[in-house]
Amino acid sequence: MNSIKITNNDDLQRALKIRKEVFVKEQKVPEDIEVDEFDILNGACSHVLLTVDQEAVGTGRVRLVEHYGKLQRVAILQSYRKHGFGKVIILKLEELASELGATKVKLDAQVHAIGFYEKLGYEVQSDVFQDAGIDHVLMVKSL
Repeated sequence: MNSIKITNNDDLQRALKIRKEVFVKEQKVPEDIEVDEFDILNGACSHVLLTVDQEAVGTGRVRLVEHYGKLQRVAILQSYRKHGFGKVIILKLEELASELGATKVKLDAQVHAIGFYEKLGYEVQSDVFQDAGIDHVLMVKSL
């Protein structure tokens, strides 16, 4: 298993393919809102790719928003879930957020994932809201 900051377009495309599989195909998020202006190299976001035996299986991104590292688009291919890979991605994103100068991180968690994030030290900070037709809550953690 290897978790890396994406530095080339090939790896970015591998990450986008994972997100398309998880968010667009599996969760029915419209593709035109899943990919946005932050999905470029050397832009406002740092992207992460997780590989297992050279196969791309997970991804996420982080950007600095109002002094927070905002974690977004965390996705693991369905057949690789429940093996601790999500935690590896979150820890890498937190590391990158810290490098950007953030002392806190936040994310919009899908409601079904609240327990996962709580185990990693995140706390719910909002009521349930809809994003792309899916229930979410805002969660925050100090680094």
